Amino acid sequence: NSLCSRVTPKQARMLVLLAGIFVVHIATVIMLFVCTIANVWVVANAGNASAGLWGTCFLGNCNGTLSYSHEDALKTVQAFMILSIIFSVVSLAIFVFQLFTMEKGNRFFLSGATMLVCWLCILVGASIYTNLYANRPVVGGLESHHGYSFILAWICFCFSFIIGILYLVLRKK
Repeated sequence: NSLCSRVTPKQARMLVLLAGIFVVHIATVIMLFVCTIANVWVVANAGNASAGLWGTCFLGNCNGTLSYSHEDALKTVQAFMILSIIFSVVSLAIFVFQLFTMEKGNRFFLSGATMLVCWLCILVGASIYTNLYANRPVVGGLESHHGYSFILAWICFCFSFIIGILYLVLRKK
């Protein structure tokens, strides 16, 4: 009479789905941390310079300040990306709490709503950055392209939307 013999195929599918959502949620939190902290939102085509939300890097030295660091729009991007991390972590904590305390048949509404707020924060932050800063030269007028932090932010945007919708649709079985 082991646990495996008492789990029905339907319950097994639900456990796999919950585990998959949990793993993607953790990956999203990690990617949000990385894309917010790393100064690689825009990279010089030569590969020797980059810029992010907090400063510039040139030849591996990341002590440079952004020429536009005083602008309110950049501070707004910083704030929304930090908020997205907070809401993503809170949503994960709520999901784990609901997983063990919620009655069967209920939906993960609070987890989903919190994750969709995270999604909105990423949308606002990444959109402002895309509109105002993504096409600026990095350092000294060097031609540039999008860096991995910028791309990770948009991947997190997609993942957080999918996770939020799945939480809203999902019922605890």
